[in-house]
Amino acid sequence: MNTVSVDAVLFDLDGTLIDHQSAASAAVTATFLGDPEQPVLDQDLLTRRWLALEATTLDRYLAGEWTFIGQRRLRITCLAEELGLGCWTTAQADAWFARYLQHYEQAWRTYPDVDPALASLTVEHPWLRLGVITNGDADQQRRKLQHVGLASALPYVTISSEVGAAKPDGRIFAAACDQLGVDPSRVAYIGDRLHTDAEAAALAGMRGVWLDRERIGAVTPVPRVTTLTELQPLLAGPTGHSNEGQPRGVPISRGSRSGDRPRPR
Repeated sequence: MNTVSVDAVLFDLDGTLIDHQSAASAAVTATFLGDPEQPVLDQDLLTRRWLALEATTLDRYLAGEWTFIGQRRLRITCLAEELGLGCWTTAQADAWFARYLQHYEQAWRTYPDVDPALASLTVEHPWLRLGVITNGDADQQRRKLQHVGLASALPYVTISSEVGAAKPDGRIFAAACDQLGVDPSRVAYIGDRLHTDAEAAALAGMRGVWLDRERIGAVTPVPRVTTLTELQPLLAGPTGHSNEGQPRGVPISRGSRSGDRPRPR
């Protein structure tokens, strides 16, 4: 696989750096199991339906059809009705979601390949600017980065709710490049969704890379990796840079960074 020469590397957040699916699955199960008045449920069916509803309602939020709070209420009221729990009021939905969020936030974790990949990038390519492009609510997405200890390692953050455009819309990629002050052709972007992340970034003029964690192996013109540790060998130095004389970076250490919270285990 050919290397590319870039000045910055940006990442998707959920599904790329943070294991959102595991956190959401654990949270919806714990929330229902923690309520003795709820019926016994098939946990696999519950989590699959919850994730499907999440995808649908979030798409409607990103399209401007619902507010962020509104899509949360829609998600749980739809699920409650499907489970035969009746038509929930707004107060019931909000109370349930408050309990869910406690479990969800406690379950935020990075994937095992995140630390090694960022450490390798920092050491081998110390000139790179690193950051995130993510869809979602800005407050929640920034809290995720703080919670798992990535906020200082990935300082360039672009979020759909602040930009007014969501992936795969090219405007969010353009906004990220403007923030960096770097031409899109000099920015690599890696994400776990082929169309929404990698191919959309490529259409926006960036170097899109598909993180195929599930090893789907679909045919695509963008580079494909199955783990973030495969990313570093793809990257060459920026124009005019060489490894000789470059200041060496240091491996990322969560505990040594002022202001970073230790990652929950």
